[in-house]
Amino acid sequence: MCTTCGCGDEANTRVSSLEGTGHTPEHEQLRLHVNDPGHPHPHPHDHEHSHPHDHDHGPDHGPGHHHPSPNTETISLEQNLLAKNDLLAARNRGWLEGRGIRAFNVMSSPGAGKTTLLVRTLADLGESLRAGVIEGDQETSLDADRIRAVGRPVIQINTGAGCHLDADMLRRGLDALDPGPGSTVFIENVGNLVCPALFDLGETAKVVIVSVTEGDDKPQKYPHMFMAADLVIINKSDLLPYVDFDVDACLRRIRQVNPRAEFLTVSAATGEGLRAWYDWLGGTTSRSGISRSDSLTDSLTDAH
Repeated sequence: MCTTCGCGDEANTRVSSLEGTGHTPEHEQLRLHVNDPGHPHPHPHDHEHSHPHDHDHGPDHGPGHHHPSPNTETISLEQNLLAKNDLLAARNRGWLEGRGIRAFNVMSSPGAGKTTLLVRTLADLGESLRAGVIEGDQETSLDADRIRAVGRPVIQINTGAGCHLDADMLRRGLDALDPGPGSTVFIENVGNLVCPALFDLGETAKVVIVSVTEGDDKPQKYPHMFMAADLVIINKSDLLPYVDFDVDACLRRIRQVNPRAEFLTVSAATGEGLRAWYDWLGGTTSRSGISRSDSLTDSLTDAH
C-alpha cells in the first residue's frame, strides 16, 4: 500500500502475460496503522480485536475513537515505506546486474508517447536489440497489446487504483517476463509525473518523456520527476510549429533542477531524432545507472 501519495491498491494489482495466466498477491492485504509517532505497525482490519496499548481512534472507528495525525507521523511513514521499497529495489538491481540485463524505467504523463516510442524502437532495432517490456497501467492491456503486435515479449501489470509501479511489482514482473542474460527490459511506468519519481525500482536508468503539447514549464512544476531523470526526451517535435513550446527554455529549466540529465528532442511518430536515442541506448550498460533514492528521500523529507 502506498500512503506516500494515498493511492495503493495492492489487493487489485495484477501481473499478466496476456495468455490467461495472472499472478495476484499471495499475502493478505495489510493496512499500516500508526499507534504513536515513530511507532507504525501493520495489522489486518476490521477492528474485531483489542489493542495492547491505549490510544484514541479516528471517527470512522466509532465515537471517542480518534487517531491524532500530526504531520510528523506522515513523514515517518513515508520514510519507512520508501526504505522498504529501496531495499527491494537494491535486490532487483543486483539481480539485473548479475545477469547483465539493462532495465530502463520510462516515465511520463499520460499521452506523452511512451508506448509509441517503445513500439518504434523495437520495430526499428529489430533483432539487434533483444528486449522485452513490462507495461504498467491502472487498467486494460491496450499498450501491452501494441508491444505484443511487434513480436516482443511483454508483461502487463495493472495497478488498480495505484498510480505508480514499485520495486515489488517489478520483481513480480521480472519473474513473469524471465528476461535472458544480456538482454534489455523497458519498464513503461504508469502515466504520472509525480509518484513514479519517488519509487526506485532497481532500474539501470530513468528515462523521462515530456511532449511538446504539455508545455515547457513541466520541469519547474514537477521537479522530483526531472531530478530523478538520467535522460529527458522531448517528444512530438513534429508538432513544434503548431504549439507554444520553447525547447531552449525547457532545457534551461531541466538544467536548473538536474544539471547532469542528458537531453534529446525526437518525434517517435516521424522518426526525427531517434538516431540519438538509439545511440544512447547503445552506450548504456547494465551498470550505468546510479541510485538516487537517498537524495529523493531527503528531498521528500525537506519538503515537509
